[in-house]
Amino acid sequence: MIMKRLTASVLFLAALAISGAAQAPTIVKSDVPQAEIETIIRKFTTGESLFRQALGGYAFNRSATIQTIGMGGQVTGTFRKDSAITFTESGDRFEKLIFAPVSTLTEITITPADLENMGGIDPFAIEPKTIPKYNFTYLGKEKIDELSLHVFEVTPKVIPNWKKTDEKLFSGRIWVDDQDFMIVKTKGKAVPEGKERFPIMETWRENIDGKYWFPSFTSSDDELVFDSGQVVKMRVRVKYTNYRVGRTDVKIVTEEDVPAATPAPSPTPKKP
Repeated sequence: MIMKRLTASVLFLAALAISGAAQAPTIVKSDVPQAEIETIIRKFTTGESLFRQALGGYAFNRSATIQTIGMGGQVTGTFRKDSAITFTESGDRFEKLIFAPVSTLTEITITPADLENMGGIDPFAIEPKTIPKYNFTYLGKEKIDELSLHVFEVTPKVIPNWKKTDEKLFSGRIWVDDQDFMIVKTKGKAVPEGKERFPIMETWRENIDGKYWFPSFTSSDDELVFDSGQVVKMRVRVKYTNYRVGRTDVKIVTEEDVPAATPAPSPTPKKP
């Protein structure tokens, strides 16, 4: 019953987020012993680790639309990419394009890495092994529809030097169900930002197969301010659908995997 309640609530709230009708709930501060806070952190980070392991066995569809917004709210450019995503037996991700028209963006460019850093299948694994990298500040409880959630502010203890590493960490808030101790919602961004900029992304998750919580909908309406002084207002909408168990049978072949060609035998000289 808990899983059904959460699934229905998350899908309903994601729909409200799409329509812009969601109201801002209020965080109620409460005195929770530090030992209990640490227990909550241990439980939801363990659940996050299991979620990421399970995701490797699922295929899903992703539809991403990224737009730049000009004066008066008009759309000045659009990037669209619909894909079917799965994993090979070795764990490598395989993406099959379904729909990808030519981008009309002129102010920014979108790379595959940008989609990973901005999308719901985020690379910011807040797992037990990464706990030492973060500060967790307990903000209190928040009631959203039928959900009773623990709210944490999560920030890196040390922001990596973008010139020396490609590592990205999460900075923002997470919402954890107080019954199942699963992350239901995240709102934050990738850090560090080097020359690139990342918007603040809000992601809702839904229950899949009665046991896993996978991203359902990610959105952002944010402004990116670059070192040059350029300001770009952007809108991001990413939907994840059709989760299903299974890996692709496509083998990713590298140049090293291709066997060397066998030389053709020399022709036998004919007798005069």
